[in-house]
Amino acid sequence: MTTDPDVAGAEGVDTAALEAARIEAGRLLFAAPCTFVYASQRIDQLPGPRGPEVAFAGRSNVGKSSLMNALTGHSALARVSNTPGRTRQLNFFDLGGRLTLVDMPGYGYAKAGKDIKSDWQGLMFNYLRGRPSLRRVLLLLDARIELKDADRAVMDLLDRAAVTFQLVLTKADGVKPAALARKLADVVAVVRKHPAAHPEVAVTSSATGEGIAALRAALAELAM
Repeated sequence: MTTDPDVAGAEGVDTAALEAARIEAGRLLFAAPCTFVYASQRIDQLPGPRGPEVAFAGRSNVGKSSLMNALTGHSALARVSNTPGRTRQLNFFDLGGRLTLVDMPGYGYAKAGKDIKSDWQGLMFNYLRGRPSLRRVLLLLDARIELKDADRAVMDLLDRAAVTFQLVLTKADGVKPAALARKLADVVAVVRKHPAAHPEVAVTSSATGEGIAALRAALAELAM
């Protein structure tokens, strides 16, 4: 998309109108019914592909369920738990028959048993590398805290699986603007080091709605 007024005028392109159309497409997609369809605890339990899939991944308690709820407008679509590490399976949600949202198990929870963490990592990687319908993984990072070793390990895993992933900063309302700008710059620098990373980093707050419309628009472009 060009931002040069002369070129835009020559091509008859109204960039503001195009962006408004993208936002509206995202709003319409996520206004559709979103329903739970399947849960898998093992790779041999995965359902058959129903169309394009977008998976949500992140450390335990990063705000993954809250973001899914904010995107879909369903206050309890993905259960918000105060107990990190509670989700131990892949949960599939159908969004209007056009996109499947996949809530992935959290990772990096120190108090979880080693066998459980191993199962999560194994299930995660097997799903990622063997799912042709998977269009993108949204990898969530808490904007208030530093990048963790577990986050870096999952980025490396996504590179190895050759799955496009997009970093999403959550809980942006808990960071002052200057600190948030520095955090965003740091994360953008990390993105450049990973071949599977999408170049754009989303900044969101489930509490205030910041970035939600823009993320809906981006995901609508992946839908049928």
